[in-house]
Amino acid sequence: MAAETRAATARHMSLQDWALLILLGAIWGGSFFFARIAVAEITPLALVMFRVSIAALVLQLWLALRGPSFRLAFSMTGSFFVMATLNNIIPFSLIFLGQTELGAGLASVLNATTPFWTAILANMLTQDEKLSLNKLAGIGFGIAGTAVMIGPGLVAGLGGPIWAKFALVGAAVSYGFAFIFARRFRAIPPPVVATGQLTASTVVMIPLVMLVHGPEGLFSASAHVWAAVLALAVLATSFAYILYFRIIASAGATNASLVTLIVPVSAILLGALFLGERLELFEIAGMLLIGLGLITIDGRLLRVR
Repeated sequence: MAAETRAATARHMSLQDWALLILLGAIWGGSFFFARIAVAEITPLALVMFRVSIAALVLQLWLALRGPSFRLAFSMTGSFFVMATLNNIIPFSLIFLGQTELGAGLASVLNATTPFWTAILANMLTQDEKLSLNKLAGIGFGIAGTAVMIGPGLVAGLGGPIWAKFALVGAAVSYGFAFIFARRFRAIPPPVVATGQLTASTVVMIPLVMLVHGPEGLFSASAHVWAAVLALAVLATSFAYILYFRIIASAGATNASLVTLIVPVSAILLGALFLGERLELFEIAGMLLIGLGLITIDGRLLRVR
């Protein structure tokens, strides 16, 4: 009976799960604004270091003041370094590498394949997150919707070397493994898991950046850039990863991975609302397809009673 309950939970997300997923997608969509400002003066690798290290520091302070104790993470130190590698170091590096040759549109579509790879991996590696027709159809609608929403940006970026495309697909696969691997932390409070992952990422990223760039000019950015870095670290990393691990613990890896379909929708809507960017008809059509995909995966409106 317990196994059946777990399987049912994996298949259907609660309304609270959907609300948290949409909130996480909105936050990560907004992170593009902060990153766009920050990369003008900070190299991508150094930005990753600042993002994870500031976020880890904020969460460590939060746990010290409010709890729970970070000692809960000590028994799984090795697992946190694996999680940091799968969820931060490998995908961040592959995405930055691939985007040196590919347009942002194609990169977004390839990143949106994350739920597909997560569903395949979950079907192979778990007992309670098996593939269903709803999941496959919904993920297909979502990926198609992302492609339509990107529109001309996708067509313009279809060129480029095959290795760059494999780099973006590799990042999506790495995220898929990360979603599956994160399931082992379900017994640990989400703030502790987020802190453990980001602390492990910091331990790796600081010597890596020192090796590649050295300390020269690391702190020379202007005040408005540091404000963007702080927003990226505190809101889009510290708080966002607490939501991320909470959704995985509650709804499962495949459902949590759907956030990658919501992120580009959020980014475009925020651009239209706050930057005065024009919302095109093809973008609206793509959003409707993504919405149809999410409704199909959820299954409530399609269920015959």
